[in-house]
Amino acid sequence: MKLAGLKVLDLSAFLPGPHMTMMMADHGADVIMVEPANGVGEPVREIGERAPDGTTVWFRNVARGKRSLKLNLKDPAGVELLLKLAEQADVFVEAFRPGVVKRLGVGYEAVSARNPKIVYCSISAFGQEGRHVQKPAHDLVVQAMTGLMDLGRGLSDGQPAPPPVPFADASASLMALSAILMALYRREKTGEGDYIDMSMYDAAIAWTPNVLGPTFGKGAAPEPKKMRSFGGAAMNSIYPTSDGGFIVIGGSEVKFAENLLTALGRVDLLPYAKIPPGDEQEPLKAFFRETFAGNTQAHWEAFLAPV
Repeated sequence: MKLAGLKVLDLSAFLPGPHMTMMMADHGADVIMVEPANGVGEPVREIGERAPDGTTVWFRNVARGKRSLKLNLKDPAGVELLLKLAEQADVFVEAFRPGVVKRLGVGYEAVSARNPKIVYCSISAFGQEGRHVQKPAHDLVVQAMTGLMDLGRGLSDGQPAPPPVPFADASASLMALSAILMALYRREKTGEGDYIDMSMYDAAIAWTPNVLGPTFGKGAAPEPKKMRSFGGAAMNSIYPTSDGGFIVIGGSEVKFAENLLTALGRVDLLPYAKIPPGDEQEPLKAFFRETFAGNTQAHWEAFLAPV
């Protein structure tokens, strides 16, 4: 187990922090969830569907492999106990609204004073400074503010739709993990701890240049239906079959277009796969729509397997 012997205190809740420390626990770290003493503790203990053993699916997923400790951090005794635990910890994770941990007496300054080698990670919607710093936000709002939700409006009926995956949560979780591991690697060289300020907004927007090329490259509003990632490329799109199924083509490289069009007897359409995504590729898209609609999904799966 790659992280065996690593001790982690996790004061975060919901998904970005807990998912990140779940991955650490999966690899052998000793993770203690520090839950509020009042109420249910970690809120996801009560959110969503329950498994047969009575725990929620969400909680069972993010809490696996961890230990739990309920503490009242408004009580000086609870604060002192947490600081005592931090003296022996390697990583400290929190996801309160900026400023809260400092008021509670468990901010980076207080914790690092007791353990200078601690790697302390704060995860919040918009980071620890800036004009949105005191605005509370979960994944849905962050995705809206990064522009990711607006891309769906260009693909449907003009209305934004809730995203199917909590991408802002997930991207922050992965970036926090990489930052912590880099800080631990540096600590091996220098003996020094570190502080990490992880913004969900920053993490999510860092992934957008590849799908928001017009915005970053030209300062232009994106037109999703003309963009490669959203069906603007004939070889990167979804096509209905005759029985209500779908064939997903995800091979933008010209060599894949040549293989497919050769198998379909229409290599003459290959030049359309070589031009930029958009309306100019319509003849190739129309051919694929007509072709795949002419038979069942099972037929096309068998046909495409050797291609």
